[in-house]
Amino acid sequence: MRLKVLGVIVTAIVWIAVAPAAAHHAFSAEFDETKPVSLTGTVTSVRWANPHAWIYIDVQGEDGQVLNWAMEFGGANSLYRRGWRQSDVAPGTLVTIEGFQARNGTPTANARNIALPDGRRLFSGTVPAEGAPQ
Repeated sequence: MRLKVLGVIVTAIVWIAVAPAAAHHAFSAEFDETKPVSLTGTVTSVRWANPHAWIYIDVQGEDGQVLNWAMEFGGANSLYRRGWRQSDVAPGTLVTIEGFQARNGTPTANARNIALPDGRRLFSGTVPAEGAPQ
């Protein structure tokens, strides 16, 4: 009986540990590898968070209208390990971000990399599935 109870407890712990990972979305479920974007705009806000950091930029369209894009990056911890610092993308910074647009057509994208005004290029920490356009 004790062994059975221990088995139930271990199973419950494993399910609790795995649940957050299962809830996390796959790249291809939300973003379209066939719709690469390269956007130049001014950073309006930055949200350093896990599992994803977000950078919001104002981009002027061909029609002259400004649209605020939400750009998904890797988690704050992984960005820091790649050399990022919060001061790199402070509001008001002009950046160019390359990535892939959201499937739902909103001004949302998964960022691949970012070019900063000083010439540095930083990897975002997220990548699409193998075989995506380079």
